[in-house]
Amino acid sequence: QVQPVESGGGSVQAGGSLRLSCAVRRFPYCMAWFRQAPGKEREGVAAIDGDGITYYQNDVKGRFRISKDNAKPILYLQMNNLKPEDTAMYYCAADALGAHRCAEYVYNYYGEGTQVTVSS
Repeated sequence: QVQPVESGGGSVQAGGSLRLSCAVRRFPYCMAWFRQAPGKEREGVAAIDGDGITYYQNDVKGRFRISKDNAKPILYLQMNNLKPEDTAMYYCAADALGAHRCAEYVYNYYGEGTQVTVSS
C-alpha cells in the first residue's frame, strides 16, 4: 500500500514561491498533485509518470513544476509566481486507478493535505 504524506504548505504573498513535498514508501507508475479550494471540487494540478513525463493543468503551466526523487522517494511540487486563486488545500496522490492514465486524475491513494494560502 502507498500512503502519501505531504509537507511544505504555508502562507505567502502573491508572486512568491513554495515547494511542497510528498513522501511515499515507493513510487507507483503515476503520482499527482491535486488541490481543493473552499466551495470547489478537488481538481488535478499536475501529474508525473514512471518515465518522467509531466502533465499540468492549464492554470499552472509555466508556474508550477512537478518532479520526483526516485532515491528517497519524494514527490515535489515547486510553485512559483503564486496567485491568490492558488489558495487551496493541496493533496498528493499515488497510483492512478486507470493503470498508466496519470493525467485522468483518478487515483487510489491520497494524503491528508497541506494548506497553501496566497495573499494579495
